[in-house]
Amino acid sequence: MSKSKTTVIALDVGGARIGVAIADTSVKIAVPFGAIEVDGNEVQAIAQLVVKEDARVVVVGYPRNQAGEPTAQTASVEQFAAKLTGITDELVFQDESLTSVMAEQRLKARGGSYTKGDIDAEAAVIILQDYIEEHVS
Repeated sequence: MSKSKTTVIALDVGGARIGVAIADTSVKIAVPFGAIEVDGNEVQAIAQLVVKEDARVVVVGYPRNQAGEPTAQTASVEQFAAKLTGITDELVFQDESLTSVMAEQRLKARGGSYTKGDIDAEAAVIILQDYIEEHVS
């Protein structure tokens, strides 16, 4: 990936909500961007977000079990990601092992209340930060 600014969006895909995080590669810091309800309009909502933010890359969290093998959720995420083909220049998967657990731990450590959507968005931040650290020089 080039050194010029590229906007990247990460998705933590779940059955009820999709956590969203965003970053630009010149700053290399992922920030939470909320959650999108899974209600039949989620693909359109993501496409609109990609256009609005001029995102060039969409990173989708890729679930695996602790042995690193695919799970039932992996197939569901792959099917969802297939619906996103063509909405951005690049669609990539990034391992999301234990991101929801880490996200909830981070939110608890900050104090205050949080929602399941906040957990999903924070999980997307972890996915995106991992992607940035591995792929952006």
